[in-house]
Amino acid sequence: MLPLRPPSRMGRAARRAGRALAVAAARALHRWERKPARLRRRATVAVGVAMAGGLGLLALSCAPRVPPPAQPLYAPVGLETLPGWRADRVTQARPALDRSCARINALPPDRPMAPQGHPDLQAIAGTARDWQAACAALTRVPADDPDALRRYLERRFSAFAVTSTDRSARGLFTGYYEAHIEATRERGGRYQVPVYGPPRDLVMDDGRGLRRTAAGTVPYHTRADIEDGALDGTAPVLFWAADAVDLHILHIQGSGQVTLPDGRRTRIGYAANNGQPFVGIGKLVRERGLADGGSMPAIRAWLRENPEAGAALMRENPRYIFFREIDGDGPIGALGAPLTPLRSLAVDPSVIPLGAPVWLDTTDPDGRPLQRLMAAQDVGSAIKGIVRGDVFWGAGEAAFQQAGRMAQPGRLFLLVPKPPRGPDPLMM
Repeated sequence: MLPLRPPSRMGRAARRAGRALAVAAARALHRWERKPARLRRRATVAVGVAMAGGLGLLALSCAPRVPPPAQPLYAPVGLETLPGWRADRVTQARPALDRSCARINALPPDRPMAPQGHPDLQAIAGTARDWQAACAALTRVPADDPDALRRYLERRFSAFAVTSTDRSARGLFTGYYEAHIEATRERGGRYQVPVYGPPRDLVMDDGRGLRRTAAGTVPYHTRADIEDGALDGTAPVLFWAADAVDLHILHIQGSGQVTLPDGRRTRIGYAANNGQPFVGIGKLVRERGLADGGSMPAIRAWLRENPEAGAALMRENPRYIFFREIDGDGPIGALGAPLTPLRSLAVDPSVIPLGAPVWLDTTDPDGRPLQRLMAAQDVGSAIKGIVRGDVFWGAGEAAFQQAGRMAQPGRLFLLVPKPPRGPDPLMM
């Protein structure tokens, strides 16, 4: 016979708590018996809760404790206390704010700004009507007056530090940029890598790509399948790219610019995906020690220096992106608005409502403070977590170098409209 295991400290603590609740229940029962009949019904609820809690704790004392997943918390702070609040050139964020407002103004006024199942965020985010009122007030703020914009924000918005139930207030902030490829509309010469639009047999189900067959829907082809010819004749080829590495980076970024042989430029943006899981090649490179530092510039250099091994490595990411050609400004984020360099942030939309102004407190890849007003205007498959963000750096090689090296700790603050309080004194 095995010896009995002595009770753990957790088990002893639970038993003590259970005994304390049982004593509380007995005392409540004694008080209940002395109450008039009309008050006993109300007291019965408290007695039942106390007794159930005591019995529940006693039962749980024998079970292993599994900590619940961390949940976002929103702690109110004063806008004037935000790190770098007075130093930021907030008017540089005005185009991003205006673009957010254009999208918010198109929403039904009663639509909640927070997704279902997130009561803490729903409690502070309100409805589109609240944000539309704040957007209307923004139109009366001079676009080139930083003090007026700060007064508007202090008057109209409350700030909340984004933290989590595991007491973590700092998270990870990375960067992304508008990728660039050289391509042509007709295959030939060095232009041999297809840039596909959505296939005819692709079905999107809650953002996940599936393949339509006679027997129903099945998982869509992987990247390796597609590179081996699975899409022949079923998907339009928008362009033929010159470089497979640049195109893979464009798949990771989700949108980018295309330079044609005659020098003209156009844009392509995300249209759909194949529903397969995303596997970051950067993670694979770091785990295998293939490139020094593991930054995107170092990874790009390794892929080009090792074309066969690089091609095999890229095939290990089964996710595949399908594109559409874009007219006008870009790139376009998940909000449906053009992104603004260093003022648009990709976020986890279960934590930060798309369109919301946010305050970022982090550093750039060289350690310089990056404390500024931004707008939550995009999402990403790797941007998941409570204190998590992806800074849009713009287009070009300099943006690529900064975005590819950025992996900084930092804090995030959410700004939400205050309830209206009488006449607006902004212009007084």
